[in-house]
Amino acid sequence: MRNWRAAAGLGLALMAAPMAQAHQAVAFPSPYEAGTIVISQSARKLYLVTGPESAIAYPVAVAKRGKEWSGYARVDGKYVAPAWSPPDSVKRDHPELPDVIPGGSPHNPMGARAITLDRDEVAIHGTTMAMRASVGTAASYGCIRMLNEDVIDLYDRVSVGAPVIMTR
Repeated sequence: MRNWRAAAGLGLALMAAPMAQAHQAVAFPSPYEAGTIVISQSARKLYLVTGPESAIAYPVAVAKRGKEWSGYARVDGKYVAPAWSPPDSVKRDHPELPDVIPGGSPHNPMGARAITLDRDEVAIHGTTMAMRASVGTAASYGCIRMLNEDVIDLYDRVSVGAPVIMTR
C-alpha cells in the first residue's frame, strides 16, 4: 500500500510540473526590431527578436549542403495544416511522392503550420513525427523545419510582413 501512495504522489507531482518546451527565452543583443526572425544556419536556431537584448530561440532543421540560402526575406503568408506539393527539386530526388499531400495528413512534411516567405518555395514549417529527429540538423531543401509545437508558438507570435534574416 505504501508503494502505491508513493507512486500516486509522484504522478501528481509530475502532472503539476510545467511541460518542457523546446523554445526558450534567451539573451540576444541585436540591432533588429522586435518581431524580426533571425535564423542561424550554423547554430541551427531560429530567433524571434522580442526586444533589444532578448529573443525566443527555437531549434530548427536548416537546408542541407547545396540548398542553403542567406540574406533577407519577409513573411508573406501563414497557413494552418497546409497541403503540400513537392517542388520540382524534391520530386526529382523522390519521384515516388504524390503530387499533393493533403493538410493534416501524418505524411505531410509541412506539419501543423506553415509560414511562407517571399522567396521561391521556401517556408518555415512544422514536420511529421517521422522527421522530428531532423530538427537540429541540416536536412531540408531550403525550408526551415521546426517541431510542430514550436511552429504553432511562432505562428501565433509572428505577423505577415515580418522581416526574416538568414545568417550563416
